[in-house]
Amino acid sequence: MERAEEELIAKYIGQDEELRECVEDHRKLEAALEDFNRRIYITPEEELEKKKIQKLKLLGKDKIFKILAKYR
Repeated sequence: MERAEEELIAKYIGQDEELRECVEDHRKLEAALEDFNRRIYITPEEELEKKKIQKLKLLGKDKIFKILAKYR
């Protein structure tokens, strides 16, 4: 995310429960992806799981941007 979005998140995360939950979920998904990326080899099942996490993370990011839009 860009610096402007990070600043908005920092400013409103304490006030907006939905924003806080979305950001926490996004960070958890990011950590899971980092775990997959550190592996030398992943099974086909793990590759499917990685793709699923990537899609969920993208959907979450879109939701965060929609929430932030009302604060701009």
